[in-house]
Amino acid sequence: MSDLANKKCIPCEGNIPPFDKSEIHKYLKKVDGWDVRSDGEKNYYLKKDFKFKNFIESQNFTNKVGEIAEKENHHPDISFGWGYCSVKIFTHAIKGLAESDFILAAKIDQI
Repeated sequence: MSDLANKKCIPCEGNIPPFDKSEIHKYLKKVDGWDVRSDGEKNYYLKKDFKFKNFIESQNFTNKVGEIAEKENHHPDISFGWGYCSVKIFTHAIKGLAESDFILAAKIDQI
C-alpha cells in the first residue's frame, strides 16, 4: 500500500477545489477496495462495505473507525448492523474528495 496511512488529515474549510476524476483515480490506486461513487449532484465520495461474522465484530470495527475519525477530525458517514459496516467518506466543505479522504480510507484499512 501507500504511505497515506502515515499522513494526517488536514481540516478543510472549503478553500480548495474537490479532486477531478484523474486525481481521484490516482489516489484510488493507493487504497484497498474503496469504490468511488457520485450522488445526484455529481459530487464524488468513497464507499466501502465491510463484512463480519456477527454484530459485536461489526460494532467493534465501527467503534475503531470512530476513534480514528475523531483523532483525525475527519468524520465519515457510518452505518452498521449484524455482520456489516458501511463507510462513506467525503469532504463536506467542498462536496467532493480531497487527499484527507484517502488518508482516512487508508487508516481505516489498517484496522
